[in-house]
Amino acid sequence: MPLGITISFDVENGVHIGGIPRTIREQKGENQFAFLDDYIVLDLETTGLDPTFDEIIEIAAVKYSNGEKISEFTTLIKPEEKIDSYITQLTGITNEMVKDAPKIEKILPDLMQFLGDSIVIAHNANFDINFLYDNFMSCMNQPFSNDFIDTMRISRKLFRGIRHRLIDLANEFGIEVDVQHRSMADCEITQKVYEHMKNYCFIKAIDIANLYKTSHGKSYDIKEFKPEVDEFDDSHPVYGRSVCFTGVLEKFQRKEALQIVANPGGIPTDSVTISTNFLVLGNNDYCSSIKDGKSSKQKKAEELILKGHDLTIISEKAFYDML
Repeated sequence: MPLGITISFDVENGVHIGGIPRTIREQKGENQFAFLDDYIVLDLETTGLDPTFDEIIEIAAVKYSNGEKISEFTTLIKPEEKIDSYITQLTGITNEMVKDAPKIEKILPDLMQFLGDSIVIAHNANFDINFLYDNFMSCMNQPFSNDFIDTMRISRKLFRGIRHRLIDLANEFGIEVDVQHRSMADCEITQKVYEHMKNYCFIKAIDIANLYKTSHGKSYDIKEFKPEVDEFDDSHPVYGRSVCFTGVLEKFQRKEALQIVANPGGIPTDSVTISTNFLVLGNNDYCSSIKDGKSSKQKKAEELILKGHDLTIISEKAFYDML
């Protein structure tokens, strides 16, 4: 493997990083930014985070109209592999519970009929949508193309200085939570979070579509990011290293991420140059400049890597794991 080529994956987008091919979900639905009266809330439980290797073990979908539940679809699914003990501890779903459950190929036609062409709402929606897309393709040879709305994406635009996990938003909004990491319970929490944010915007007279458009541009000077400490550990992975970001980040706002780079003595940058050491890929689904599955920064970074420069492309998750 050539020096500087990463083996990390960008699971959200299904694109290849560092020369390793991944499926591009060309017919994936549009990620919308809107408040609706009629929609379906969806949640999956899986055996892991990567749809290439992991499996769906539970699906729930709930149809709502004007805030009222109309109908629901829910089922456990028997995976090909045994459920790991960690997943059982996290979700409460055991191998015993799924031993007589239907397999995924039996479930998807019924799910497709239930969903129809409805817009789907989910929290951290790309996770669920990508699993469905890949399973629709492998089991039915057709894409999952419903448009979708991500409640995490909306919350990140509306509320600064709070965490945006589903449980954190529920606590922030005073929503009672009895069960976590089961699909039906998470659907119900997601719907309440969505309706809370809808009401918040109505009371505050916030046009959610305009909020996304007007706040998408850069609102900082890269020179403002200075370390907040005087002493550094020169063994830190980003000490003295130039770091650039592309796409929309899930864990932090861009300004927060740039400050995180500066604090241990790293060099935050806005563009990819011959001095760049790391390009961190955010969620390209939210980035209007993406063409052919890659941002201009990623394309430039790949060119520099092929020319032998000390530059590594990594996913956001891999970057924060490294930190």
